[in-house]
Amino acid sequence: MKKIILSLALVTVMVSCKEETKEKLDAAKDAVTEEMKNNIDSAKIKAAIELDSLKQKTKSKVDSLKVKSAEQMEETAKKLKESVKQ
Repeated sequence: MKKIILSLALVTVMVSCKEETKEKLDAAKDAVTEEMKNNIDSAKIKAAIELDSLKQKTKSKVDSLKVKSAEQMEETAKKLKESVKQ
């Protein structure tokens, strides 16, 4: 009789521990999932900001290259005109 009661008590403790463990695991899984979503969202935002910054830098470099090439073309055109006049 004592063995039966002890066995039932042990099974009850194990079952209740399993449920608590499952609840803790579910809570931990939810927390990790939420944290990963937040990290992904913040990474997306940072990537978008960096991409915009790179676009602006590239655009300004392209614009300055256009100006420089236009100036060089003007200089070359002037030299060509002078050489034709002579």
